Amino acid sequence: MDIKKQLLGYTVDVAQRIITSDFDMLATIVQRIIQAKTDGKTVYTAGNGGSAATASHLCNDLLKGCRVNDRDGVKAVCLADSSAIVTCLANDFSYEDIFSVQLKTLATKGDVFVAFSGSGHSPNIISALKTARAIGVETIGFTGRDGGKMKALCDLLLIAPTDSMEQIEDMHLVYEHALICSIKEQLKLKTEN
Repeated sequence: MDIKKQLLGYTVDVAQRIITSDFDMLATIVQRIIQAKTDGKTVYTAGNGGSAATASHLCNDLLKGCRVNDRDGVKAVCLADSSAIVTCLANDFSYEDIFSVQLKTLATKGDVFVAFSGSGHSPNIISALKTARAIGVETIGFTGRDGGKMKALCDLLLIAPTDSMEQIEDMHLVYEHALICSIKEQLKLKTEN
């Protein structure tokens, strides 16, 4: 197959699939994160591999990118960012506990936990979602395929409409940027009124 044709085909397929996403759910997630900011709560994020990168990217954009009219952005912490903490917890406890231990230590009732898992079955994400719910932290998930085990543990869940891990991760990053752009616009309206 011609390389250019293959690249275009992949991109067109992602674009066609992403427009079938549940944008009502994404809008609800935007509102929940804005409410967390209004209430002075913290948004925690986590994921593995490419999903960890998206979780980190979300925190960057919430903290810095959502600074509107010289006001602070959204308090956000990515639980996958510190290699020292992650490797310590994996070594001394288990890899399955790397996010749940952090949530037990840091999170309080009313905070928000945003989990990214392409399969919806990542053991450390499932453990963290259970911990978050026990604490009273609202759970938001981004996944793909059929939603996996995350489906039963997320208060709000957006499933990328594909089985391809590459496309799931593509869509999660598009959702992340769409979410940030929407939050910024909503915050502008709040500060102007």
